Amino acid sequence: MPPKEYSMGGLHIVDLTKVLDPNTESRRCRLLRFNTGGSIPDFHTIMDLTSHLGTHCECPYHHDENWPSVAELPLTNFLGRAVYAVLDLPANHQITGDDLEKAIGSRMLPGDTVILDSPHKLPPFTPATNGPDDHRLVVGEDSARWLAAHGAQCVGFGDGVSIEDSNENVKPFHDILMAQNCLFLEVLQNLELLRTDTFFISYAPLPIIGLDSCPVRVYAIEGLPQFSRA
Repeated sequence: MPPKEYSMGGLHIVDLTKVLDPNTESRRCRLLRFNTGGSIPDFHTIMDLTSHLGTHCECPYHHDENWPSVAELPLTNFLGRAVYAVLDLPANHQITGDDLEKAIGSRMLPGDTVILDSPHKLPPFTPATNGPDDHRLVVGEDSARWLAAHGAQCVGFGDGVSIEDSNENVKPFHDILMAQNCLFLEVLQNLELLRTDTFFISYAPLPIIGLDSCPVRVYAIEGLPQFSRA
């Protein structure tokens, strides 16, 4: 397995991506490797994947056919400054705008990626999702309106926050944020390795026309002055 964190020229780099194993994934992930033949081996792989696999970036087309797909958004929508907040709130609490104001309001800038997490962790998209042992925080209309008003470019989620608890919460969260081309970044890993709460982040997907979401390699770079606290 590759390292989860790196040092490079005084910078701290954290890989925030879930490593995928086709043998254990609950979502579609199949690989067909073959040799095209000839005297020099030339291996290719057919990738049969769902667009919402592992750590993935959801674009507005995911929620509305009239909104931009992955390839219709500029590259700068997939990188920039990120702020990270671990919300120490009661189990199953619905995150409000006031909660976000207290946690990140003083340090958020328009265009930031906002990553939310809590101590109530449960891996998403498993049989335990929305079950009796699922105590993750949830998002909804109020949190979406706060994020939209503050110009969030993307909202990311650690394993302590759910984005799929109920239609009543999920639909307005998507409606409000994706209407202004805000992206969602799900199934982030290794957040506990971050040393700061403000850093550079990149999560660029493959630019495929008509794609609503894409698995991505997400990484944080800590130590770049222009992407640190204002």
